[in-house]
Amino acid sequence: MTKIRRSSLALVLILPAFLSLSCSVLQGIQQAMTNLTRCKFKLDTVSDMTLAGVPLQNKSSISAVDGARLVAGLAQNNLPATFTLNVAAVNPNDGTGGTTASAATMTSFAWTLILDSMITVKGDIGSPVTIPGTGQQAIIPLRMNLNLAQFFKDKGYEHIVNLALALGGASGSPARIVLRAKPTIQTDLGPITYPGEIDIVNKEFR
Repeated sequence: MTKIRRSSLALVLILPAFLSLSCSVLQGIQQAMTNLTRCKFKLDTVSDMTLAGVPLQNKSSISAVDGARLVAGLAQNNLPATFTLNVAAVNPNDGTGGTTASAATMTSFAWTLILDSMITVKGDIGSPVTIPGTGQQAIIPLRMNLNLAQFFKDKGYEHIVNLALALGGASGSPARIVLRAKPTIQTDLGPITYPGEIDIVNKEFR
């Protein structure tokens, strides 16, 4: 038997197994992508907010002393805000409705913080986060650090203080926040990233 005929025979024997493996891999990728895109997110709460070192938790107004401090900070273009944005995540892959029961381990959650339609800072999670496949909410705490004067000085002192109180004060809410994110989740086939960014808001899971 010539070398060419032996090579052809080997190819005929190997090709079906290769095609079968390729189909299996493609099906696995498709299933992983389906499970991935079923994970949904929503903004939950804002906590532990400070503005230029002034704690805002449970406050509905700013005292005269704190106000003077904030005015001075604004004059120096320095009003650092820190807070935790808690993101609720749901993984419905609990084995019902044709899904495969599986926890989702998120290895990256590249995000952009948008306040009052203004694009501000960017970041990512520092370590993997596991979202259990139970259909129950898991909370992902994201620590935010940004200088509000850098983005909102032109809008004035009142706007900045009202924004800070609306986010982290007595009736604080993430309603004025949009978190633009691109999650990456680890699968048996390796890390898979969402095909596009998603805008996460407080009104509904997305």
